[in-house]
Amino acid sequence: MLCAAPGPAAAAPGESITVDPTGKVAEDGTVTLSGTYRCTRAAGPVFITSSISQSRLDTRRSIGSSQALCDGAEHRWENTGKAPSNSVKPGKANVEATLMELRLTKGLPLPFFHAAQRQDVALSKG
Repeated sequence: MLCAAPGPAAAAPGESITVDPTGKVAEDGTVTLSGTYRCTRAAGPVFITSSISQSRLDTRRSIGSSQALCDGAEHRWENTGKAPSNSVKPGKANVEATLMELRLTKGLPLPFFHAAQRQDVALSKG
């Protein structure tokens, strides 16, 4: 699945998301990414989304999502998703992780970004 990169997200004081410097890719294309996050003051559900790119930074692949607990404490996150055959391989990759809340605005759920992090990681067989 391709996804567009969100605009820049300035983290509010006390909110952050990190990406671990290493990830894993299995023989079947399953990618596992992880890191930490901290968020506060959420009015709606908050999700940790992650995407990955290799060779072409303008093509990103979604690698799962998970729900965040916004209680002000630091938590670990891990997302797993299957990329199309041979599209992600061991080696250098660029990962983006976001903390995205769905807030009701005039009855519509609209995205509100708490924090985002983009960085290079090393993918190993796993």
